[in-house]
Amino acid sequence: MKILYGMQKPDEGTIAVDGEQVSFSSPADAIARGIGMVHQHFMLADNLTVLENVVLGGEKLYGIGSKARKKILEISDAYGLGVRPDALVEDLGVADRQRVEILKVLYRGARTLILDEPTAVLVPQEVDALFDNLRELKAEGLTVIFISHKLGEVLKVADDITVIRRGTTVGTADPKTATTKQLAELMVGSELPTPETRESTVTDVAMLKVQDLRLAATDPDGVVREVLAGIDFTIHKGEVLGIAGVEGNGQTELIEALMGMSLPDGGVITLDGKDISTAPTRKRREGGIGYIPEDRHRHALLLESPLWENRILGHVTEAPNSKRGILDPKAARKDTERIVREYDVRTPGIEVTAASLSGGNQQKLIVGREMSHSPKFLIAAHPTRGVDVGAQAQIWDAIREARREGLAVLLISADLDELIGLSDTLRVIYRGRLVADADPATITPEELGTAMTGAARGHLDATDNPSAAADGDTTEDEAR
Repeated sequence: MKILYGMQKPDEGTIAVDGEQVSFSSPADAIARGIGMVHQHFMLADNLTVLENVVLGGEKLYGIGSKARKKILEISDAYGLGVRPDALVEDLGVADRQRVEILKVLYRGARTLILDEPTAVLVPQEVDALFDNLRELKAEGLTVIFISHKLGEVLKVADDITVIRRGTTVGTADPKTATTKQLAELMVGSELPTPETRESTVTDVAMLKVQDLRLAATDPDGVVREVLAGIDFTIHKGEVLGIAGVEGNGQTELIEALMGMSLPDGGVITLDGKDISTAPTRKRREGGIGYIPEDRHRHALLLESPLWENRILGHVTEAPNSKRGILDPKAARKDTERIVREYDVRTPGIEVTAASLSGGNQQKLIVGREMSHSPKFLIAAHPTRGVDVGAQAQIWDAIREARREGLAVLLISADLDELIGLSDTLRVIYRGRLVADADPATITPEELGTAMTGAARGHLDATDNPSAAADGDTTEDEAR
């Protein structure tokens, strides 16, 4: 897709647009030929408005004032995107940001739209809304390239399917007749891996205790609101606690409070019997907290640094990265080679930059780094977001293996199958409160999705709670 969007030059082969052979040396060339790309990691400036983000780099098209605003609203209405030009991007949820990205490429006149893992961050209700948007685009004669490893979604939305494995086209399929099993075998050469965990390893030893955690924040209008309100939970050794919620309901703030990146207004955090409520982040790291961040590019990697330097991040004071307070690059390099080997990070070597790796290989490096310090407690935020099925299976295996050895895990994910499959206990977060809990053995993704929109509370039991068993046909506004 990078080649098709002019970000990378091919060694050989041809690309034809509308029957005419083309060669792109930059994204500007691709845009000029009507190709637009919505990247897996959104390319938006948080501190600018929607309008400013859309016109950035395309000022010559419709200016930066009323004409641009009119065009944005025109496109938004035509394709049912519901975009607000004056909203600050940092205040938008993930689904809204994605719509801004789609609008951005349509604004530039794209007739071919490349969507890279567009549903990785969406809950079931938002996925349906996105698919409605895509059908609108298709009805207007646009071509959509939809890249995903969620096979049910591919079969639901695609007209043609091409399967690529290790850089080679291995087959095509007709969505009318293909099954997820057939597609999985083409993709990975075997059945698709599942996150399902059969045996319980939960002990009665509490590893992490959170009591009455509270945090308030001031929104852009100057209104103070509770971001976290009376959060209480305990995670035991060998337990995975899964937290489900539409993004923007306090998950990020909860992680930052646990990591010491922000200090809460009240409450107590206890790790292995020690109060760490006011401890700095480094002390928490050294005390045994591992962290797989939700955004690997912003919080886990230095993209232009080599792999061995990235291996040191977050663990500067710990062996093998340092000895007696001094960095030990030789030992860090050697350990990076071990991580690359054990976690199957596909790379020509440890001197290449993190940016040169695929998303899946970047994530395997992060997981390997965090697991290498034998953490007592692991925060795994969207650990398999945007990674291929092979890497997904390896990451699940690493979490399951560490859990067997007594690791306590807080799992936050937008992939409901992953949450249900890996978790021993499930809680639902809504507007900064833990509003519901569920048994992973009996709950369905649809029931969980309904609770995430605030439509069901308390203990979710498919047999006892009719509101929890709703089929998730919430309106888009409710889902937001």
